[in-house]
Amino acid sequence: MTPPIPQTATTIRLSDDEWRAAAETHAARADELTAGRRARASRGQTHPVDDFLFTYYSYKPSLLRRWHPGAGVELADAGERAGWRWYRSTDDHRGVVVDTAAFRADRGDLITAVSRLLRATSQRPAHFGCFGLHEWAMVYRDATPRHDVPLRLSPAETDAVVEASELRCTHFDAYRFFTDAAVPLNQEPLSRDLQVAREQPGCLHAGMDLYKWAVKLGPLVPGEVLLDAFELARDIRTLDMQASPYDLRDWGYEPVAIETVDGKTEYGRRQRAFSMRASEIRARLLTRLDDGS
Repeated sequence: MTPPIPQTATTIRLSDDEWRAAAETHAARADELTAGRRARASRGQTHPVDDFLFTYYSYKPSLLRRWHPGAGVELADAGERAGWRWYRSTDDHRGVVVDTAAFRADRGDLITAVSRLLRATSQRPAHFGCFGLHEWAMVYRDATPRHDVPLRLSPAETDAVVEASELRCTHFDAYRFFTDAAVPLNQEPLSRDLQVAREQPGCLHAGMDLYKWAVKLGPLVPGEVLLDAFELARDIRTLDMQASPYDLRDWGYEPVAIETVDGKTEYGRRQRAFSMRASEIRARLLTRLDDGS
């Protein structure tokens, strides 16, 4: 059953000046966040860390520029938006609001799936101590790294880190890239069907995916929530690669050497901080899916 979302009650009305200023501020923030990607693309260059959010999730920088007020907000004198998908004019034709009924009709299955996953994740206790070993498991006993960056350690030393550790990955979309040799080393097998039952709020990739869900929920999500989710995903990706077996010092990234006690301590500290940020964004997304919130 598709969870209810706000349908008709408008709780906020923004004047023409207010909402246009908010949209301009949003676009400026989005441009700042994507400046590096856009500059590199114009030169045909790539980046092993920053480009991930645009290649793995396949969302263009231009998508981030489009501001939505979220459900339940009326935009005064916004006739140009009346023709946008999932928007409609108010009954008095003096403003425009997100057409939540139309979005639910078109994307009901998505709403159900996202709500179910986010709610299950938020209600589960956070687990830490994975130390970002998923990236190590993706090169375990395999001479072909996934990224065009050299490893920090020799292949044998890299394999030894995995063998001396316990793989505790709970995120299927990381697990599915494990090498064949690494798959049986994980604490438990994962599958797409088990994602709702395994996803937990300490997982950094679950936090990174909040950006994906914010995009997929489209006009239901206020612009600031979308950009906050993107920033979190970008910051998580940075730690992901710093803690990986790859040597990114030529790119300006000092390693978080999780094969050492100090590295594990730093990773755990940052993982907990990201988990807290993710929990806040997850709650904000769920609010948009809850009736009367």
